[in-house]
Amino acid sequence: MENHIITIKQEYVIENVINKSRFIAHIKPVESEDEAKAFIDEVKKEHRDATHNCSAYTIGDSMLIQKANDDGEPSGTAGVPMLEILKKLETHNTAAVVTRYFGGIKLGTGGLIRAYSGAVRDAIKEGGRVELRNAIPTTVTISYEQTGKFEYELQSTNFILRDTMYTDKVSYRIDVLEDDYEDFINFLNRITAGTFELDEEQVTRLPFDIETN
Repeated sequence: MENHIITIKQEYVIENVINKSRFIAHIKPVESEDEAKAFIDEVKKEHRDATHNCSAYTIGDSMLIQKANDDGEPSGTAGVPMLEILKKLETHNTAAVVTRYFGGIKLGTGGLIRAYSGAVRDAIKEGGRVELRNAIPTTVTISYEQTGKFEYELQSTNFILRDTMYTDKVSYRIDVLEDDYEDFINFLNRITAGTFELDEEQVTRLPFDIETN
């Protein structure tokens, strides 16, 4: 598993109208090729009366699976330009479908490429991207006497407090980025003088928003 990858933030739909043709872009984060195909089929069913439902998707941390489909548009004018946008914006594990309702005016090869790639680009820009970064969920348990200093110092770190539980001691559920884990252990030792209990869970991925210009 890569230390971090970029994907889209959410399922999203936008519509562009170009020379009376409607281009409706649908994007969705997916975890497998089967999920990508199911999403494409779902959109095709919803827009069964459309002129074209062109698609592209990327699967895997290294984009090992990349597929594109022109769905009747001239070869290389729809699915491949859509896929190129997914790759250019580094959106892993993403499926995209652009539905076209023909408006009666032909756009030409260049116009089609710009329309299909632009629809995907606009959907990603508006829907947003996230960077998925490896993190280790932890539970830190300390005595009540240590909580004041611990909570005060924790506020000035990058460690992510998820929950606090009170029993005879106080337990904090904290997510720590894998790259910051050594600093986290040093932090615990410094604040508690080594008097803490620590439970670790398996590495997971946390989403961090990426600003889109």
